[in-house]
Amino acid sequence: MRAARLIKMVLLLQSRPSMTGSELAGELEVSERTVARDAQALSEAGVPVHADRGRVGGYRLVGGYRTRLTGLARHEAEALFLSGLPSALREMGLDDAASAARLKVSAALLPSLRDASHSAARRFHLDAPGWYHDPVAPELLPAVAEAVWDDRLVRARYRRSSGEVERELAPYGLVLKAGVWYLCARAGEDFRVYRIDRFTAVAVSETRFVRDEDFDLPRFWEERAAQFARSILRTEVTVRLSEEGVRRLPHAVDRAATDEALAGAASPDGDGPRTVVLPVESLEVAYVQLLTLGPEVEVLAPAALRERMADTAERLRDLYR
Repeated sequence: MRAARLIKMVLLLQSRPSMTGSELAGELEVSERTVARDAQALSEAGVPVHADRGRVGGYRLVGGYRTRLTGLARHEAEALFLSGLPSALREMGLDDAASAARLKVSAALLPSLRDASHSAARRFHLDAPGWYHDPVAPELLPAVAEAVWDDRLVRARYRRSSGEVERELAPYGLVLKAGVWYLCARAGEDFRVYRIDRFTAVAVSETRFVRDEDFDLPRFWEERAAQFARSILRTEVTVRLSEEGVRRLPHAVDRAATDEALAGAASPDGDGPRTVVLPVESLEVAYVQLLTLGPEVEVLAPAALRERMADTAERLRDLYR
């Protein structure tokens, strides 16, 4: 832990003309006494950390000292932050850049830390795609990724249910959700989300766009994902749930639907079942989802879904009789 803290201290001092002991202590989450000891240790190790005494004093690097970590190219440094996502890097065409970045970082680390990349790889792996299907990387993903990294406009043809449309887009960010790649882009004055596997053509322009610095990709995605999840819940069913049914409901239907339904039924029916109005995508989807709850749910309305569930229960009883 101390070795990592010393590296962070050097990088902090490298990024600013000087820092007070209090500022360094806050950034490193240690005491000012520990900062003084670390500065002394760095100085003894050959890193020219100079301490200016007095009320306005502080710590600084002298002689233009720079760590070798500055040898990273921009695209390598960007790829490094995704190095825990090997499949995503490969699909975006950045696996070579990430490999080069990891080598440069390893070479700049202390000998005792040079196995860090192997150690991390043995302990962490992100498997983004969902179960039961093999994801296929969109053919045009590398071109879109290139435009995102370089803030370049793209001219794209997009397949919709009504046919193909062509748009000029300012590509702001990529999202990998359950094995599916999405592009968050500005089209005109609006920000929209596009599935990349529905692009039929992408031409990357030489023209760069001016990025809106207030755009927050994680927040934008969270808001749009919540809007989408709610928009597909177009009908309602009324059900009575046992306590076990209430517990299992979030695993059977959409989380947003569960939250909305239970919020509207805060009080159980006496000490037993709870009656809720559940938003669903369609009666067909509701039928499949609610079957997974078995006897922990009773459909009260609409009548057509209740009759279908009753018929299924009769058929199951006949099968297991």
